[in-house]
Amino acid sequence: MPTHYEGKLVAQGIRVGIVVSRWNSFITEKMLAGAIDALVRHGVNESDIRVAHVPGTWEIPVAAQRFATSGLVDAVVPIGCLIRGSTPHFEYLSAEVTKGLGSIALATGVPVTYGVITVENLEQAIERAGTKAGNKGAEAAMAAIEMVNLLRAMADA
Repeated sequence: MPTHYEGKLVAQGIRVGIVVSRWNSFITEKMLAGAIDALVRHGVNESDIRVAHVPGTWEIPVAAQRFATSGLVDAVVPIGCLIRGSTPHFEYLSAEVTKGLGSIALATGVPVTYGVITVENLEQAIERAGTKAGNKGAEAAMAAIEMVNLLRAMADA
């Protein structure tokens, strides 16, 4: 019989760093509120949540890396919003931020979830910040809880 590992959504004792972009703050602030609400509802003490505000999505990986290497958090939740424009800027940013966040998680072993939404238009962003498509900040926070618990379970095996 194989051994299975699965993360739980119980978050007592978990410390989380959130990195949120101020660019498109009318969206990212709603995602931040969703992330904090999800963390607290699942048992994270508010005093165990640290929030770093960065100018834009491009700056998220640097702050995420600082959290991941600090020893102060068990997981990092990046929150940003990229809305496609008429130039290729969107593609460059979304690709590099995604690669950066993935490399931080792999290099540090600290879960770095993905709460950066990449959308075609403002309507899609609003849908993902707490309306009909849910709150992607909350989803990224819950993934962080699950990953911390999964890695702890695997370490105890």
